[in-house]
Order: sequence, then structure tokens, then C-alpha cells
Amino acid sequence: MKIVKLLGVAVLIAAIGGGLWWYWRQSTLYPSTQDAYVGANIVTMAAQVSGQVKSVNVTENQKVAAGDILVELDPAVYQNAVDAARAQVTSASQATASFSAQIAAAEAGLDSARVGLDTATAQFERTRSLFAKGDVAQAVVDQNRSAQAQAQAMFDSAQAQLMQARSALASNQDALATAQAQLATAMTNLTHTKIVAPADGWIANISLRSGATVAAYQPLFSLVESTDWWVDANFKETDLARLAPGQPATITIDMLPNVTFSGTVGSVASGSGATFALLPAENASGNWVKVTQRFAIRIMLDPGANRLRSGASASVTVDTTVPAAPTRP
Repeated sequence: MKIVKLLGVAVLIAAIGGGLWWYWRQSTLYPSTQDAYVGANIVTMAAQVSGQVKSVNVTENQKVAAGDILVELDPAVYQNAVDAARAQVTSASQATASFSAQIAAAEAGLDSARVGLDTATAQFERTRSLFAKGDVAQAVVDQNRSAQAQAQAMFDSAQAQLMQARSALASNQDALATAQAQLATAMTNLTHTKIVAPADGWIANISLRSGATVAAYQPLFSLVESTDWWVDANFKETDLARLAPGQPATITIDMLPNVTFSGTVGSVASGSGATFALLPAENASGNWVKVTQRFAIRIMLDPGANRLRSGASASVTVDTTVPAAPTRP
């Protein structure tokens, strides 16, 4: 009977030892943590122009799609700016056509003056040659010299008019470019009177109402995107040696107790949570006690996890038996 009891005790001790070994082995190969929280991209929505709210088209926690108009500001002031800028562009464009016509006329006048100058110069040279031979009087030479001087003056005047017309056109081109830039800016500002959803998601923290006045780039509300979800799991530093990007993970969410999600280790934090705390721990003291630090491991959830809520508590288990994904050189 004593031998049976001893055998029973030995079996019990072996079972306890085997259970402890199995637990140690499981916790080594499949590290887990309950210090994990669901995360998502949260976009802070703000108007890019100042103005008065004309209408609010969404409510708290409403599901929206990318491109939906969430809020509209009163566009009257910005529409007037567009109309004024468009009128300036039209005026500058018409002036461009006018200056182009003036350049064409000045070029024609310059060509005519050049012909007149060439004719007067040739006539003057012939007269001087005849005067040298005694065939014409000095009065004829003086008359042709005067005609040449007048033709030269007309040529210089035509040349100056052409340069002035070209300068006016260049200046108007600058004015036209400025007017076009102002029109583009005015149209952009008019477009920004509508706040549009940048992605699919849910509206959060909205208290905006029609008639309120908002300033440009002032945070108004948030948009929680529904496309990408992840879990930031805080593992003990003793588990980091076995954790690496690419390993599969199993996730359970406290608010969905009967649902299991799958994911992949995306990255391992380069610093512990205490490192990035607002008030880091002061360890240089006489009563220091070593505390195991935790490092955030980002688990990227597989596509299809669209019933989650950002900030929800989660539990994560990582399978370290799977080789890690190769790292880039």
C-alpha cells in the first residue's frame, strides 16, 4: 500500500512538472499579453479657409465614405473673389490681344520707315556723287540730306514704338500670369468651403452647428478611418528576442469575446513605454527596484476587421515558431 502511495505521489509530481514544463514551453514559443489596445488612423478634420458654417451634413458616429461632403461653409465671399479674379483674367487677356495688334502695327511701321530710310540714304548718296561732278547745286544736296535725316528720325521713332509695344506686352503678360494665379487661388479657396471626407470611416467628437464661425486649420472634429486596423500590444522585454516582423498573431477583443482575429507582427518599438512617457521614471535612487519593461509591438490585422473600435482592449498571442520575414538590406 505504501508503494502505491509513493507511486501516486511520483505520478502527481511528474504530472505537475510536465504541466509546468508545458506551460513554460508554450509561453516561450507563443508569448502573449493582455496589455494591448486596438488602433486606427484618426484624421483631425479642419477647414482650410475661414468662414461661417452653412450646413453640417454629418452627426456623431455616422459612417461616411471617401468624398462625402461633411461640412459646407458660406461660399459667397469666395465666389465673389473668383468672379473678380476671372474679370481680371479676361481684362488682361483682352489687353494681350490689343498689345499684340499694336506690335504688329509697329512692326509694319518699322518696315515702312526702314524702306523710306534706305530710299532717302540712296538718294542722298547719288546727289553727293552728282554734286562732286558739278551736275547739281548745293541746295539739292542739302535738301536730300534733310530728307535723309527726317527718314532716320521716322525710323528711330518706329523702332521706339515697337520696343514700347513689346515692353507693354511683356508687362501685360506678367499681369495676366498674376491674374491667372489669383484666379486659381480663389477657385481653390472656393473649393475648400466644402470639407470632404478623405477616407471611409466614422465621425467622432463633432459638436459643430450651422451658423458657427470657424478659422482656417482649426480642428473641428475627427474621422476614424475604417480601412486599416492594428493592435499595439505591450510585451515584456524578455519576450523581444523571439518576436520579429512577419510572425502570425492571434487576437481577441474584449468587446467581441466570441470572435478571433488574425494578424501579423508589423514592427517592434525601438523604445520602451517609459522612454516616451511625459514624465520618465527616475531610477537613480537608493531604493531602486528592477521592473520588467514593456515594448509596444504593432500587430497589423488582416483585412476584413471592420467591426472594431479604436482604443478597445485586446489580448494577443504571437506564434514565434514561424520564421520572421526577411529584412531589407
